Amino acid sequence: MDPDGTPRVGIVGGGQLARMSAAPAIALGVNLRVLAATPRDPAALTLHDVVIGRHDDLEALRRFATGCDVVTFDHEHVPPAHLEQLEAMGVAVRPGPAALFHAQDKLHMRQALTDIGIPGPRWTAVRGRDDVAAFGELVGWPLMLKTSRGGYDGRGVWSVDSLADAEAVLASPLAPGAQWLAEERIAFVQELSAQVARSPHGQAVAYPIVRTVQRDGICAEVVAPAPGLASVRAVEAQELALRIARDLNVVGMLAVELFDDGYDLYVNELAMRPHNSGHWSIEGAVTSQFENHLRSVLDLPLGSPTPLAPHVVMVNILGGDVGNLQSAYRHVLARDPGIKVHLYGKEVRPGRKVGHVTVMGSDYEELLARGRHAADYFAGVIDE
Repeated sequence: MDPDGTPRVGIVGGGQLARMSAAPAIALGVNLRVLAATPRDPAALTLHDVVIGRHDDLEALRRFATGCDVVTFDHEHVPPAHLEQLEAMGVAVRPGPAALFHAQDKLHMRQALTDIGIPGPRWTAVRGRDDVAAFGELVGWPLMLKTSRGGYDGRGVWSVDSLADAEAVLASPLAPGAQWLAEERIAFVQELSAQVARSPHGQAVAYPIVRTVQRDGICAEVVAPAPGLASVRAVEAQELALRIARDLNVVGMLAVELFDDGYDLYVNELAMRPHNSGHWSIEGAVTSQFENHLRSVLDLPLGSPTPLAPHVVMVNILGGDVGNLQSAYRHVLARDPGIKVHLYGKEVRPGRKVGHVTVMGSDYEELLARGRHAADYFAGVIDE
């Protein structure tokens, strides 16, 4: 805590999630410190209290955490043993190392969710070809192969149609500490995301269930609330997320990615931080996911997650042929004065998330058309 009593929140990682935490921190009167890998990281470009260092460097983490009241995360990749060292220094780490490990290791997550009775695809740990062959006989082909650690935005995930395909994947090198995981492939009709915020003393709020659309393993679009989702199914998804947050002792934002096959819900992934599926809440909810994450980790009363319009649509801007994204502003903002644009300050690379746009209204299909047009213009897919 600063001498004037202002709390200081440290965020490990200098990406766009840390960057988008700055505005609610200013509004709350909270000081942010970021551990960024480089001075060009998105959050390092906008915040003044920046420590340059790696998230897996214990000395850098100690230097960064000194003077912070609480440490939280822009990503999940910090070694748990390092976080335990920060706790030994007297720093509150939220979510704690034990909870965060469920988002770091998919095998650990699957076992924990199975133990508490959370529905998910059938799964097994894989040591080699014979394990995959036996699992394929049990659940049928195709199936999913995943690395237990290090995957993100579609990386570390393969759909395999045959044992020969699986053998080719298993020949790939694994990250340190990672294992192979096989999962039943769910024939889903849509993908959903359930987000909740939870504080150390157990207060929790649930955001509306949203529909997400993935392309090439990357989130492309989010519609809040999910169109046509029966209220009983939406409540079921919210209750699942609240139960996971409680039983795994999550503090902060939790995103639960779900498959909906039209009959049942299956948990796919967990993220214990603000999440791409919640960016709509910046303009579209009474309290954004970023503000409620800060409130949660500081153990402040949580804000309302109520949406401010019948529908809110977020479309990601993916890197394309336009190197200078600022050049697209004049067209996008003049064509659609109701659109909100967020650029992350990242170097443009093909397929990379470099920003997003948000629109609100009553007709979600019309909102999607507006959001897609703006995102395509930023990417250089269209020029009018």
